Amino acid sequence: MTGALTAQQEQARKEFRAFADRHIAPHADAWHRAQRTPPEIIRLLADEGLLGLSVPSAYGGGGCDAVTLGLLAAELGRACSSVRSLLTVHTMVAHAIARWGSRELKETWLPRLARGERIAALAVSEPGAGSDAAGVTTRLVRDGDDWVADGHKKWITYGETADLFLVVGRSEEGPTALLVERDTPGLRTELIEDMIGIRASMTANVYLEGCRIPGGNLLARPGLGVSHVVGAALDLGRYTVGWGCVGILDACLEASVDYAGRREQFGSLIKDHQLVRRLISDMYTHARAARLLCLEAGRLRDARDPGALAATSTAKYFAATTAGRAAADAVQLHGANGCSSDYPVQRLLGDSRVMEIIEGSAQLHQVGLAEYAFQERAPRSSR
Repeated sequence: MTGALTAQQEQARKEFRAFADRHIAPHADAWHRAQRTPPEIIRLLADEGLLGLSVPSAYGGGGCDAVTLGLLAAELGRACSSVRSLLTVHTMVAHAIARWGSRELKETWLPRLARGERIAALAVSEPGAGSDAAGVTTRLVRDGDDWVADGHKKWITYGETADLFLVVGRSEEGPTALLVERDTPGLRTELIEDMIGIRASMTANVYLEGCRIPGGNLLARPGLGVSHVVGAALDLGRYTVGWGCVGILDACLEASVDYAGRREQFGSLIKDHQLVRRLISDMYTHARAARLLCLEAGRLRDARDPGALAATSTAKYFAATTAGRAAADAVQLHGANGCSSDYPVQRLLGDSRVMEIIEGSAQLHQVGLAEYAFQERAPRSSR
């Protein structure tokens, strides 16, 4: 990392790492088994200012740059992908409010989200609409100055504990985004258990049954709920997920190097076996490459460069797919031990599989990245 970060960013990275090593990593496996994130760790994240790190300073947040936010996501992802998921969804909603909310919504919600007094979740996915956000069927109907919502949201990360939901539904004008508070009559949640990964993220079904929502809770104008509000939120989400995958890569490498240096087979440490070294060399290379891609995406985002969109997609795709490969190799390297809950690589394997699906599946990124390639590398017309 020497020379890759500013002195301030490097100091922040060290502080994030120390926090994750002290307060999160030692407990990640237990939280994974319990399928819960303890409220006290959420409170600690809030008290440390980490949940509001990217909220504009005018609203009480840290107002940090994109690279620093990414470094936090990486360290949280290295320690526990579920906790990193909290940062992702909370930050996505705060970003959407900062960009598309009215002055009143910004003044009401951003200070609370920055302080972590309220936890936010993005409620877009449905049983029949995941990657196709425009295909949501939740109904939003105007009733005087209010909206009435009816629908079923699924796979809502931290939906079981969130205080505020950014809900996207379909109105007569098209996809529409609204903020819905947990105590809204007709809103209820149901925990989804036994997921393959991010098991401590308290992912939930969210049911909206005749929920009456004030008209002032609208984000952007009706019809722009997906193209503008969700589009911006998901772009930030895939950026932090990409960095979180860098953390998974680092965790796989650390666990594998440690295990290979202690485990003996056939009369020698397995770190001396050539095929084990090949697995570790791939993890090492992919971790460094993924970090560099994420750094590039962060710098382009900070510079408001139009190329940030493609760079973010590239970083997320590469980091997620290589994290999946590294986690599978880490389990293989651990042998039968890797299949048990006694070692963190089992958790890392499940978490990495989820990373290839959320914030745009690997296949969707392949389609998009191919289009970027055709646009950038279009053949010259023949003379």
